[in-house]
Amino acid sequence: MPSMRLRSSREREPINPSSPLPPCPAEIPSDTPAGGMVAAGRAVTYTDANRHAHRVLQKGAPMLNRRQWLGTSAGLLGSLFPLHWTAAADQRKKRVLMFTRSQGFEHSCIRRSGNQLSHAETIVTELGAKHGFDVTCTKDGRVFIPEELTKFDAFLFVTTGDLTKEGGDKQPPMPVEGKKVFLDAIANGKGFVGCHCASDTFHSRGDRFQNQTSDDLDAYIAMLGGEFIRHGAQQKAWMRIVDPHFPGLQGLKDFELHEEWYSLKNFAPDLHVILVQDTKGMTGSDYSRPNYPATWARRHGRGRVFYTSMGHREDVWSNTIFQQILLGGLSWALGNVEADVTPNLKAVTPEAMRMPPPPPPKK
Repeated sequence: MPSMRLRSSREREPINPSSPLPPCPAEIPSDTPAGGMVAAGRAVTYTDANRHAHRVLQKGAPMLNRRQWLGTSAGLLGSLFPLHWTAAADQRKKRVLMFTRSQGFEHSCIRRSGNQLSHAETIVTELGAKHGFDVTCTKDGRVFIPEELTKFDAFLFVTTGDLTKEGGDKQPPMPVEGKKVFLDAIANGKGFVGCHCASDTFHSRGDRFQNQTSDDLDAYIAMLGGEFIRHGAQQKAWMRIVDPHFPGLQGLKDFELHEEWYSLKNFAPDLHVILVQDTKGMTGSDYSRPNYPATWARRHGRGRVFYTSMGHREDVWSNTIFQQILLGGLSWALGNVEADVTPNLKAVTPEAMRMPPPPPPKK
C-alpha cells in the first residue's frame, strides 16, 4: 500500500505556501539527534518553574489581530514550545500516521500534485523532523488493519466522508472492519488528533440540523466528541482561549483569524474545551447561536483525543501559532506531556448544544 514517509532531524528551509512542494522520499535515515525538547517518546510533566516561565512569557503579550497572526515570527514556535516541559529518559521516537483520504470534498491543503506531498502533509512531516517524531502520510485506507496500526502511536486525520466507501479522491477505502479496529486501537491507548474536516467524517444518523441521541451517534463521532453541521463564508472570527495551560497554549492570548469556520454539534459531555468559537459579529445563519467549542481534548477509554476546527486554509497550516497549538495536541495525544483535561463544557460553553436555525425548505 503506497504511503509517503519522512524521517529526518536535519534542519529544513521554511515552507513557502506559494512555491511547489518538494517530493517526500520514501525514507531518509536519521543520522543526527532530534532537535527540540519535545522529542517523541519522552514523558514530560509541568513543574513549578515551568509554570512560572509561562506567566513570564504571557506577561505583556498583546491581543493578536489578523496582521499580527499572519506575521508572527517563525522563532515563536522554536522558542515557546520546547520551554514548557522537562524530558524523561525514554528516547524512543513516537510514530504518527497522517491520514488524508477524502471520500467527500477534498480540501486543497491536502491535495497532492503527482508524487509530492500536500501542503498540510509537508507541514506535519517538517514538524516531526524538527521535534523528534516520525510521520507516515497516506491516503490509502487499506492501512487500517491490525498489523499496520500497531506500528503507530497516534493518528492524525484530515479527512471527509465515509472512509469505508469508494469515491471522492478515488483512493482505496478503509476496510469496513478497519473502522472498528481503528476505534478499538484508540480506546486501548493510541492517540488521535483531528483537524478541521475530521469532524466532517463518518456522520451520525438523523437530522443534520439537530443533535443526536447517544444511540444515533456514529461510533467515530462519539470518539471525536463533536460533529460538523455546515459552514458559512470564510471570515475573520475570534478564538477565545479558555485553557491557557494546555500544551501549546502557553504564552498565547485570544486571537482573530480569517478561516472557514465550522458550525458543530453533538458535543460529548466530557469535553475539555481549550478554544471557544466567539460567534459575536460573525455573518451567516450558521453562526446565529451561542459560543461553542472549537478546539478540545478528551479521553476515549485509555486513548487521548484532540480536535481543532482550524485547518482549512493553507496560510493557517503555515502559521506558527496554529502549528504550536497542533504540536501541543500531538504531544499530549502521544503521551509526551500530561495535562488536566477535566470536563468543562458546561462551565465555558453553557449553551453549546443550542443549534443554529435550519435553512429554509427548498422550493
